[in-house]
Amino acid sequence: MSATKLLILGAIIERGTAHGYQIRKDLESWSADLWGNLGQGSVYHALRRLQADALIVTADPVPGASGPTRTEYSPTPAGRAAFVELLEQALSADGRDMAETMAGIGFLPVLTRARAVELLHRRIEAYRARRSRVVGEYERHPEEDWAHHIEAIRFWAQSADEAIAWTQGLIGRLEAGAYVMADDPR
Repeated sequence: MSATKLLILGAIIERGTAHGYQIRKDLESWSADLWGNLGQGSVYHALRRLQADALIVTADPVPGASGPTRTEYSPTPAGRAAFVELLEQALSADGRDMAETMAGIGFLPVLTRARAVELLHRRIEAYRARRSRVVGEYERHPEEDWAHHIEAIRFWAQSADEAIAWTQGLIGRLEAGAYVMADDPR
């Protein structure tokens, strides 16, 4: 649920308060329903879970303009802290969960430029360490008969290399001033 938690907390924090339908619409506008592993009803399930974990609280229900009464949610201080922690994990991890990576990229401007670059450098280190472990086994034993299984290692190595190259490119763009970050004048 990490990507879902990051997305929903981020949507609420961006708005200050939000109701479930608005959150779902925001996520759809970001196409998160396509890449975020968000199934039917997962927004409302996650809202209940976040509330049980004291990461969000409800306000008084608000009558809908043309529909049902809506429950508004707002983040708690713990929810804001959890959001930052999830965001930083998503940007510094080795990309095992693509949905988390995508969610992290979506909230990248919440961070200062220096912090974003620092986290992305950690991401490269994590990818290189994991690549070394995965590919290293083959490289230490090239004489073994890997049969077609070697293709899985080649696929993973090439995917890791591309992820490292993309991350290096993003670092370069950020260092060159791309995107408005939290510490940039507006």
